[in-house]
Amino acid sequence: MVGHRPGAATRLRNYFLTGLVITGPIGITLWLTWTFIKWVDGWVKPFVPKVYNPDTYLPFPVPGFGLIVAFFVLTIVGFLAANFLGRSLISFGENLVGRMPLVRNIYSGLKQIFETVLDERGNTFTKAALVEYPRRGLWAIVFISTDTKGEVEKRLKNKADTVSVFLPTTPNPTSGFLLFVPKEDVVELKMSVEDAAKLVISAGLVSPSYPEILEDVVEDPEKLETIRQREKA
Repeated sequence: MVGHRPGAATRLRNYFLTGLVITGPIGITLWLTWTFIKWVDGWVKPFVPKVYNPDTYLPFPVPGFGLIVAFFVLTIVGFLAANFLGRSLISFGENLVGRMPLVRNIYSGLKQIFETVLDERGNTFTKAALVEYPRRGLWAIVFISTDTKGEVEKRLKNKADTVSVFLPTTPNPTSGFLLFVPKEDVVELKMSVEDAAKLVISAGLVSPSYPEILEDVVEDPEKLETIRQREKA
């Protein structure tokens, strides 16, 4: 018996969707990269003297020149801040900012955020987990931040041993909620933070293949093979 052959309209639709799947991520990635480069150029180029700006001598703007300048400037600032004179100037500037009522709160908060996020030695968002939210029986993916500290830890010490987690929203994981959850209510996942982020961004459409991470969970080879056979059945 000859199988049913899809019609021309169906084949065209399948070709279109296949092309969209292939070119969509590439196009969006290139667009975001180009947008970021233009954004940095728009901020940096106005501060570059015309004699050093290649746009002065060319009939078209050079994309990415501002990004290169920003990279070198930030590197030089970091180098200068690493020596004694640089640390002294930074300390003087922070003391000056610390005397400004409103500015000091904004500066101290932003500085702490940048130091925490960019500190390579930190363990920020190294694990993904599940918690019951917004009620019992419903589960949400969270990113484990750290053990609860400061006044919050002191206030909750007699109630529960809690951990700080970030619960991202879908499909924009940059917004979300900070939750202080008892450790026994947190179910840690073996998937990476990157895979968990993909799961959140795609609203569950993109999920890491569980059999690929079974080796991290099951150490017994025979038991691992049994589980894999059940998955195939």
